[in-house]
Amino acid sequence: MKIVLIGYMGSGKTTIGKLLSKKLNINFIDLDAYIESKLNTSVSDIFKERGELYFRKMEHTYVQELMEEKKSFILSTGGGTPCYADNLGLIQTHTKHDFYLKLTIPNLVKRLIIGKESRPLVQNIAETDLPEFIGKHLFERNNFYMQANTITVCDDKTPEEIVAEIMQQLK
Repeated sequence: MKIVLIGYMGSGKTTIGKLLSKKLNINFIDLDAYIESKLNTSVSDIFKERGELYFRKMEHTYVQELMEEKKSFILSTGGGTPCYADNLGLIQTHTKHDFYLKLTIPNLVKRLIIGKESRPLVQNIAETDLPEFIGKHLFERNNFYMQANTITVCDDKTPEEIVAEIMQQLK
């Protein structure tokens, strides 16, 4: 079984993926960490040194590599992964267990303010400008996110509640 979590940065893909991994006893893979290990450099450095186009090409290569594996896993994608190179189509060719972890803009802002420095896309954006930035970004990406086989609304839910909801959907 392959379970793929998609959603905007800060939506909890890694947290939910790790919890789900423990509950189901299935390997967890964070796509950004996987790319970093394959290319032996950080995602931030890839963006700085090679640019987004190179990153997206490598991201697609590794999504394809992972989805073609025979093993079961839970994959936490990057926020932009489903929006480029038909990655979502590729994912959905190999599994029906793709989940969009959906949050409102105010809740995403609350979460992103906490770890802002570690997120290259928002680290230089003033906190007062975050709602508008996230709103525009979500508007661009929402069409892709909404194509997920399952949309899981995560506002006002604990990670454990979200995991329980996903597990119900898997039955």
